[in-house]
Amino acid sequence: MWNWLRLVKDSVSEKTIGLMRMEFWKKTVDDIYRDNPPQQPVALELWKAVKRHNLTKRWLMKIIDEREKNLDDKAYRNIQELENYAENTQSALLYLTLEILGVKDIHADHAASHIGKAQGIVTCLRATPYHGSRRRVFLPMDICMLHGVSQEDFLRKNQDKNVRDVIYDIASQAHLHLKHARSFHKSVPVKAFPAFLQTVALEDYLKKIQRVDFDIFHPSLQQKNTLLPLSLYIQSWRNRY
Repeated sequence: MWNWLRLVKDSVSEKTIGLMRMEFWKKTVDDIYRDNPPQQPVALELWKAVKRHNLTKRWLMKIIDEREKNLDDKAYRNIQELENYAENTQSALLYLTLEILGVKDIHADHAASHIGKAQGIVTCLRATPYHGSRRRVFLPMDICMLHGVSQEDFLRKNQDKNVRDVIYDIASQAHLHLKHARSFHKSVPVKAFPAFLQTVALEDYLKKIQRVDFDIFHPSLQQKNTLLPLSLYIQSWRNRY
């Protein structure tokens, strides 16, 4: 369901159609929790997961509600607004994953909150070149204004220091969330670690963007890291995230 919701914004040109689709998913989730799912493949699988793992309806609805608000195609006013979006989508998805793993632990929840926020911030950064190609910029406006950077600077792929300073500030916030999440490492049940292995990919991207001096348009940032699967395996083997 999450991938489908994530694609709604990219595939829908009119907000009205997007809202109709979101309403479909709201009703679908309501029906699922009434044990009356629609005969639709994704809905049926979600119903099975809800029954099997007793998933919390609130997290599913938060994801849908936040995606609905995000259909407006507006830049985030500040970093807190981006973090709130990430908390209600990426973190909510992690809370559901923890439920599937049978983990009920406050430290795991705290880690999930920070990892979800880091994921949301990194996703926003990674998507900047793509959004720019469609003449859209979603980076937090408060940080752009702080460094005297306009949306047009990103649309023109400006590589001046003040543009890179914007990226540095945003990436630093993602790094801080990763650091906080890992500070709970010794308190988080090992059973929860598989849900958090995305931190490997997040750290990989943050290191790559640091190596190119926070040039968000550097071609190397679009290249896949062929060693990433190995890094994931090593972290899993070491029982770390």
